[in-house]
Amino acid sequence: MVSAIACTTLCVAQSGRSYGPGRVWWDAGQGGALPWEESYDNPDGQVTVLNRDGVVRADRHPFFEALGRNGRACITCHQPSNAMSVSASAIRERWVATDGKDPVFAAFDGANCPEIPQYPMSAHSLLVERGLFRIPIAWPPKAGAEFRLEVVRSPAGCKQREGEISVYRRPRITANLGTVLAGPDGMMFMADGRERSLQSQAIGAILGHEQAPDHPTLDQLRAIVAFESQVFAAQSADIRGGLLNETGGPGSLSPQNLAVGKAGSLASLLSFAMWRKPEGAGDLGLQREFRASVAHGSEVFRARCASCHTAGTTRWMDIGTANTRDPESDKDLPLFRVICDPSAAPNAAFGRVFYTHDPGRGAVSGKCADVGAIALQQFRGLSARPPYFANGSARTLADVVDFYVRRREMKFTPLERQDLINFLRVL
Repeated sequence: MVSAIACTTLCVAQSGRSYGPGRVWWDAGQGGALPWEESYDNPDGQVTVLNRDGVVRADRHPFFEALGRNGRACITCHQPSNAMSVSASAIRERWVATDGKDPVFAAFDGANCPEIPQYPMSAHSLLVERGLFRIPIAWPPKAGAEFRLEVVRSPAGCKQREGEISVYRRPRITANLGTVLAGPDGMMFMADGRERSLQSQAIGAILGHEQAPDHPTLDQLRAIVAFESQVFAAQSADIRGGLLNETGGPGSLSPQNLAVGKAGSLASLLSFAMWRKPEGAGDLGLQREFRASVAHGSEVFRARCASCHTAGTTRWMDIGTANTRDPESDKDLPLFRVICDPSAAPNAAFGRVFYTHDPGRGAVSGKCADVGAIALQQFRGLSARPPYFANGSARTLADVVDFYVRRREMKFTPLERQDLINFLRVL
């Protein structure tokens, strides 16, 4: 009998031989089909994408076909191999494979600045190194703003255009959306919560990121929303822990459990109870050790992280990645000086005058207190889509944990730190 961890290693090796470049990266308009279930390799094991409603035919499907002028489709920035997002490493590989001509590098938002020469690769450094796309945001918001923004600097010396500001963000995953519940302010999409439905999000992406000259049709929107509402993605195998979707395994793991509504809370202690017992911990010493580590990591997550990262709830928070008092911080990103009205409720951490790389929710609500706040992301398929945070500032999951140690003064023992990282790897 082949052990689970050995089976995982074998499956990883076999999948690497069977997919090939054409299957790892989906080109707009390539046709074919996205199977009911398909797995892709990543450094920690495999991520699996599952279509609850069955095989999805890509031919003439508006999620997979380019609807605009630049050759992109939704699939361009929401790749199955990257848990329906896109990783910086995958983008770098596309540059090499296409000599920078892939539609993902479209100057509009795939370059540090649309107006600069688009070659060499350094013109797209924020995309290839941090997985960031330029997001033009209307400024000021229609409802007005209780703060002013002064541009301190922009990437590549770009000028901020009249009536908008440019920020740079990671694409979110278009999967598991049926598990996302409305927060206290209703359903929200995008980092700043500016979209309230999948349909409005699709319209904005097609007119913006795809540079479509015309509004998508109602049938196209229905097909996109239907696809996004039934696709699930999560890590399904770990090179140390073995298969994560095995019968009797933790209910919080695998896209299969997500698709049938069995996943529940990420931090459910009962979910990982079997990995603490000898009969459920695996066949090999390494496997038992890793699974025990993940089980303990779920406890650390529940005690230290779950109060903010409530499973499925959409909310925004200032986690500390955007706002700063240091005008020299993170020179790769734009920097704005925020000057809030004397009558405005101040930012909780910085008061009424400070700097930000991205106003976040504040650019939509116009509230000083919201500057730098973003809607928290899903945790599924993390191993398939680095780097992390909305601004791509954490290259690894270890960097994510260490950020909270530094910025939020969270204290972990070395064992707790590693167990928490291992827990995040299997999601």
